[in-house]
Amino acid sequence: MTRVWLQLFFFFFFLLSISSSSYAASPHTFTVNPSKVRQISWNPRAFVYEGLLTDAECDHLISIAKSELKRSAVADNLSGQSKLSEVRTSSGMFIPKAKDPIVAGIEDKIATWTFLPKENGEDIQVLRYEPGQKYEPHYDYFADKVNIARGGHRIATVLMYLTDVTKGGETVFPEAEVPSRRKAAEVDHSLSECAKKGIAVKPRRGDALLFFSLTPHAVPDPKSLHAGCPVIEGEKWSATKWIHVDSFDKNLDAGGNCADLNESCDRWAALGECTKNSEYMVGSPDLPGYCRRSCKVC
Repeated sequence: MTRVWLQLFFFFFFLLSISSSSYAASPHTFTVNPSKVRQISWNPRAFVYEGLLTDAECDHLISIAKSELKRSAVADNLSGQSKLSEVRTSSGMFIPKAKDPIVAGIEDKIATWTFLPKENGEDIQVLRYEPGQKYEPHYDYFADKVNIARGGHRIATVLMYLTDVTKGGETVFPEAEVPSRRKAAEVDHSLSECAKKGIAVKPRRGDALLFFSLTPHAVPDPKSLHAGCPVIEGEKWSATKWIHVDSFDKNLDAGGNCADLNESCDRWAALGECTKNSEYMVGSPDLPGYCRRSCKVC
């Protein structure tokens, strides 16, 4: 049943992408305009929505993140725990769901465009890449059981570009299948050397890149390998929404287990973040936080 549902979903999404009419799931806030959606790749599935975010929305996410940035981490393939790595050299932070009306509106836009439930998404992660910083080729689906336990695999990623970048900073898919019809003259020579190693998307303020990490058969897609090329000139701000195959809001502690979901929870709790950032650290009865054990609420 899952495979059938996913196949129907991808087919419906493809029809939306090429349709000449619009679809409004949230008529009061956002209407999808298919003419702004362009296909980047079909293997893996990747699309760009031009101007998904307004300038005001981009500025708002940056303003929230500026004072909270910390060195970005990656998930360890064996333990599932977060760790620092030279693979990823950006800085970032997470914005809790529905933190304010603007953030909630952005989440509505993502759900409307992707047709994926908001509860399946993680908090938005805002990232800043300074000159020389990058994210080497990686997958967004997991190789460990720890992360899969909450919401299952990540089925899709929505990467929103909050600033233009003078040079570099592209998102590249090095294993993407390049159409045989593409001619050498069609290659964008303004791309960085990193971006020329596959199909690439330039960061443009307000645009959003959607790509799928699972195939229509609900298995990890190795062609979804992607990287954030080094910023050569300027500064890159982006915001990522990872979306799972199941609800990411389920209370994993319902069975009596009490655990932190980030290895930095103890340190953050000692710095008073349980009070300063209670939405993320403690959460609520409906949406538990990430550091409930360190904050001594379970």
